[in-house]
Amino acid sequence: MIDPVQQVLLAKPFATWAKKAAKSAHPFIAPIAHEGWAFATALALRVRPGPGTRTWIICPDARTQEQIHAELSIWGIQALFLPRLPHDPSDKETLTDPDLIAERLTVFTKLSTPGNDSSAQVIVISADSLTENVPTLTDLSSHQTLLTTGESLDTEALLTQLNSAGYERVPVVAERGQFARRGDIIDIFPWQAEEPLRLEIFGDDIESIRTFDIHTQTSIRRHQSHSLLLTVPETTTVPLSDLLHSNDHQIHLEDLSQFPLPHSAFRISISSTPQGTSAKEDHTLAIYESPLGTFNAGDFVLQQNRRDSFIQQITDWHRDGWQISIYFHNEAERERFEELIGTPWLNQQNVHRPLALLHRGFTVPGAKLAILAGAEIFGRHQHHRRLKGSKLDEALVLRQARDHLRELKPGDLVVHTDYGIGKYDGIEIRPGPPPEEVIIIRYADQAKLFVPPTQAHLISRYVGVGSHAPKLNKLGDARWNKTRAQAERSVEEFAARMLSIAAERQTLKGYAHTPDTKWQVEFEQSFVYRETPDQIRAVEEIKRDMELEKPMDRLLCGDVGFGKTEVAIRAAFKAVMSGKQVAVLVPTTVLAQQHWQTFRERMSDYPVRVEMLSRLTPPKKVRETIAALKAGNVDIVIGTHRVISKDVQFKNLGLAIVDEEQRFGVKHKEKFKELFRLIDVLTLSATPIPRTLYLALLGARDMSTLDTPPPNRTPVNTTICGYDERIIREAIDHEIDRGGQVFFLHNRVASIENMQSKLQKLCPKARILHGHGQMEAEVLEGVMQKFINAEADVLVCTTIIESGVDIPNANTIIIDRADRFGLADLYQLRGRVGRGGERAHAYLMIPRDLMTGGDARKRVNAIKQYTALGSGFKIAMRDLEIRGAGNLLGTEQSGHIAAVGFDLYCQMLKATTAKLQGRRVPQPMEVSLHIDFLCLSEAQWLQDNHAAPTKRATAATAHRPPDRQKLVKNTDHRIPAFLPASYIEDTRQRIIAYRMLGETMTRKELDTLERDWRDQFGPPPPAVEHLLLCAALRLAAASANLSAVEIQETKLMLTRNGRYVLLNGKFPRLTAHSPPLLLREALQLLRTI
Repeated sequence: MIDPVQQVLLAKPFATWAKKAAKSAHPFIAPIAHEGWAFATALALRVRPGPGTRTWIICPDARTQEQIHAELSIWGIQALFLPRLPHDPSDKETLTDPDLIAERLTVFTKLSTPGNDSSAQVIVISADSLTENVPTLTDLSSHQTLLTTGESLDTEALLTQLNSAGYERVPVVAERGQFARRGDIIDIFPWQAEEPLRLEIFGDDIESIRTFDIHTQTSIRRHQSHSLLLTVPETTTVPLSDLLHSNDHQIHLEDLSQFPLPHSAFRISISSTPQGTSAKEDHTLAIYESPLGTFNAGDFVLQQNRRDSFIQQITDWHRDGWQISIYFHNEAERERFEELIGTPWLNQQNVHRPLALLHRGFTVPGAKLAILAGAEIFGRHQHHRRLKGSKLDEALVLRQARDHLRELKPGDLVVHTDYGIGKYDGIEIRPGPPPEEVIIIRYADQAKLFVPPTQAHLISRYVGVGSHAPKLNKLGDARWNKTRAQAERSVEEFAARMLSIAAERQTLKGYAHTPDTKWQVEFEQSFVYRETPDQIRAVEEIKRDMELEKPMDRLLCGDVGFGKTEVAIRAAFKAVMSGKQVAVLVPTTVLAQQHWQTFRERMSDYPVRVEMLSRLTPPKKVRETIAALKAGNVDIVIGTHRVISKDVQFKNLGLAIVDEEQRFGVKHKEKFKELFRLIDVLTLSATPIPRTLYLALLGARDMSTLDTPPPNRTPVNTTICGYDERIIREAIDHEIDRGGQVFFLHNRVASIENMQSKLQKLCPKARILHGHGQMEAEVLEGVMQKFINAEADVLVCTTIIESGVDIPNANTIIIDRADRFGLADLYQLRGRVGRGGERAHAYLMIPRDLMTGGDARKRVNAIKQYTALGSGFKIAMRDLEIRGAGNLLGTEQSGHIAAVGFDLYCQMLKATTAKLQGRRVPQPMEVSLHIDFLCLSEAQWLQDNHAAPTKRATAATAHRPPDRQKLVKNTDHRIPAFLPASYIEDTRQRIIAYRMLGETMTRKELDTLERDWRDQFGPPPPAVEHLLLCAALRLAAASANLSAVEIQETKLMLTRNGRYVLLNGKFPRLTAHSPPLLLREALQLLRTI
């Protein structure tokens, strides 16, 4: 295949023009159809190339900028993309998304040090960003440091530089602009970097440079060198136009005379109008819209005459010597097209079929070139630039959801498993004897409990019911034991009931759906987008369940926009192919309408009847649909709770799909259980309620997860600010200028029309509609349809858009009084924008007096914190903390949750469930460990080695729980076994490390933990190696059903069921000659028992 750009340049008319253009200061290309702008830009870049010459491509609006940048790579051009700031950077009360700052800084950094990066020679900007203030390139260049493996580094000087440059020193790096020091490990998240850096220092040299994952804190890959930007990103000195030097080239798209354009010695203007060109030039340089853009998906797939027209056009072009290329988004789209047209004929006509994200085609008659896009052939006209996504490991997501409850900070209410609810007061070193570091929990009457770090796993942060704070327990009071015993009895009853329901479903005889038919295979292959690996896996898991006789009960968790609907559609199609009916339940009428359209369009090639039952359905149509369902003439019905009304009967219902389960009330959920007892149930949720999450973890429900975003999804830029009409006007104007649409969420029906009028005055050119759930069904449907059809620019609405509404052209959402929404609600609302792949913006507006604190501020801050795609699990858990556990496990369980805390309650539930299921779960921390040559306290170790402890405790009368690891002082051969402050300097991180060690249940988990520690903190010193050996001893003992392990000098005493374990009638004897070797020998022996 000949390079299309080269083919055009070699064509005689174009070659002649190019020679003239190279000698001109301001050549002109026109008329150029919008579809061919990126191609014409690629042509322009080759007209007058110069070594080291920088070219600025200036677009009339942000939408064109994104399109041009996306498609330039198709034509072999690598370019930088400079995103526009959503507001004035000088506005200090408005918080800008750090990812947006980082992306802009990355561009400026590459411009200041272009090196061998070819993309730094071409920059795509929008004309309205020319007045934005930006750092000077010389300032950026002077603040960059190149770190190289093997070179020397003045560590203290680097830390001082980071601090001076505005980087924040933290225990654990989680955001840009932070750094941490842990011994010989230095973590830095540079302002401009996509991933944080980890430097490992040996002596005065950099031993290694690694990037790491902020979620797992583990290394990803090694680098020989890496740049570090030290400048503070808020520094702005000059307008962007100052960076465009007179000797730089410029390419202008359309007439930009209204913008303050800097002078350029050479610029090319590309326009869709033929102004300033001769008729001859108009013909020779013209790029026209593809004549095939009129095809839509239904026409092309179903109507033979449309395909005949296409074939005739290709035949004519081929006969006349044209080069023809059709660009497809993915392999599935290409295969679908080849199946419809015929691969042999396409090869005969010499039709090239490459893969690329081209959205609209065009023709260049002067060069006999036809460039077509599979997207427009199949009727999809989305515009977006491809952005990479990230995958969160499923186990990691679930672990984060659990661990999030266990992070402690001073002042938090906590629960100690053995002593009850208290208040975490921090960590200090007790003077002894023996001196030791302890966790302090304050109880009623100012009593204190000192907990050794090795028991940190017994403490969790308290989350109860509602916002009411519980009373602190009294130390030594029997009430806690009584409270816990009552909770345990209740948990056992609840678990037994829960497992009985699950067991009943296992024994019930449902319907085994048939294996995939030929139509099923064709239907799945006709999906014109590329599935993510998670989607493929989830579909297989669901279909496997459906082919079993027992009724399926599977939860599909996928973040907003991750493809849950397509997975559900495939499950529904499979049920229909098996002769069964499908009920799809959704919480809102708007979502019902959207799903109805999606299901119908997706199944339009097949004899599948899809109907809707909701408030939007006319009464006559409702009666017809109900009758058809009863007769078996409707295959799929989509609707709200109207679907489960008494008058709705199915002839042969085989699958129920419940979307956004958490939005339904308790009564509806109970009715689901009653109606769907014998059929397959698939539940979809983006922010699963914690009850659902925990039941899934407990094994009472099967779960599939979608953790990988589609390749064109990118996190939404989130801005937190007070109500500001200037910001509102700029946000709306910016979105309209790039051809997008805006949701303005005003969740108060009484004043929604006044808000519409206010916005109309702010933005007089905008087409503004309003919609809410109390409108007449026909009126609301008309409003939504107009907005979907892009007949309006702004929709002022209530939360009717919250669940599942998919309008790819809506890329900005402004939420008025964001403080009145729950965290999961905010997350769902923000997910309504950016679904077409273009950069999206969310403005969360709250009263300025609430900007400083309170639950509302916590919620809004959290939604900004969880900017990354795939944050649904973390959102659910964070919302649980802020609101309290509420009625998650049913009314009867709420009191027990309030009494013992949600985390401890769930621990009880998990243990009880395992017990009732007959599963033996080893409890390593229940094993008593007594080793006479171990020193488990760093303070004691320092004292014995004549070094003073780093901190002294204040005097206090307190209670200390019995330690399961006894310290024997009268020995001269003791070895340390603890986490030294020199290894993990931050006390909170050290306690978390102890807790993770205490929660380790298998050897594999212990090996992973050791590997993570080595990565994050460096090679473990002997004290840490000995501590890990003790943990391995406990694991081995628990696996052998031992309750105690004791080593006295060389004698090994093991206890099982209250009796010593003897070998040949004697206690086993260890033969090693040093304490570390004794530990290893004991471990080997335990593994053989």
